[in-house]
Amino acid sequence: MKLATYKDGSRDGQLLVVSRDLSTAHYATGIAGRLQQVLDDWNFMSPQLQDLYDLLNSGKARHAFPFEPSRCMAPLPRAYQWADGSAFINHVELVRKARNAEVPESFYTDPLMYQGGSDDFLGPCDDVVCASEKFGIDFEAEVAVITADVPMQATPEQALDGIRLVMIANDVSLRNLIPNELAKGFGFFQSKPATAFSPVAVTLDELGDAWQGGRLHLTLQSSWNGRKVGMCEAGPEMTFHFGQLIAHICKTRNVRAGSIIGSGTVSNKDWSHGYSCIAEKRAVETIEDGQPKTDFMKFGDTIRIEAKGRDGQSMFGAIEQGIVELAARSR
Repeated sequence: MKLATYKDGSRDGQLLVVSRDLSTAHYATGIAGRLQQVLDDWNFMSPQLQDLYDLLNSGKARHAFPFEPSRCMAPLPRAYQWADGSAFINHVELVRKARNAEVPESFYTDPLMYQGGSDDFLGPCDDVVCASEKFGIDFEAEVAVITADVPMQATPEQALDGIRLVMIANDVSLRNLIPNELAKGFGFFQSKPATAFSPVAVTLDELGDAWQGGRLHLTLQSSWNGRKVGMCEAGPEMTFHFGQLIAHICKTRNVRAGSIIGSGTVSNKDWSHGYSCIAEKRAVETIEDGQPKTDFMKFGDTIRIEAKGRDGQSMFGAIEQGIVELAARSR
């Protein structure tokens, strides 16, 4: 099934069930008002939502209405945890090669991960608001999952059983703030503003054979200012699958229902697939020409991120955002 959250003036919004083709929706009122409620009591509530989903797809849901992604918050508008990995080692290799740094051997066996802000997610059509272009505004097209409870010391295989929903994300980065933050030795903070997620979150059964081995085998499409810059394959080159990423967190702690885990920037060795973040484009330019030529995003720019199923239909709906200056928003 496919689930979304509409804006209703509250912090957590109103839960919807959305049809497979993303054309219609139905409020989940009477079953659950918010997605976190469902994640906390999945075995009881998800079958009821599935029944409503089946009615919606058959055209028999009495109170269905047209689905409007522009009214969506993130499917889970705020989460108990947002932990983002860097599961595509090609991304790490490119960025490090551009600054003449080697990739430590441990990076190939132990996932990189940081804990981001989970209190203020963006909806799929919300603007990316930033105080200055000098921060180096970049998009990052990613895959993300939402979990159930996963116990401490869970194996990667056990962790896979804890995945409830899959989404796509724009994990915005402020590239020019990153070097000074990393130099402090404590990781990202100011350089990672609010993350945006797709209009809908999707259960694994909806993905069919596109979900294999804890990886999403679909093409992640990125269009910057209307020009397609990335057609990156999200599955084959994902070094660490989502079970391994979740198990990495579980080494010393429990993961609780409503945690969101990200894949990191989707990246392919074959450069003909393009890029899922500008930093990679600049890294390739630096490697080939000695310096980057492509600027980061400017105010007024747009970014669209989408993944289509085998039938050519949008699986999660599209993330479509504009880049807006904070001062202009405040006027």
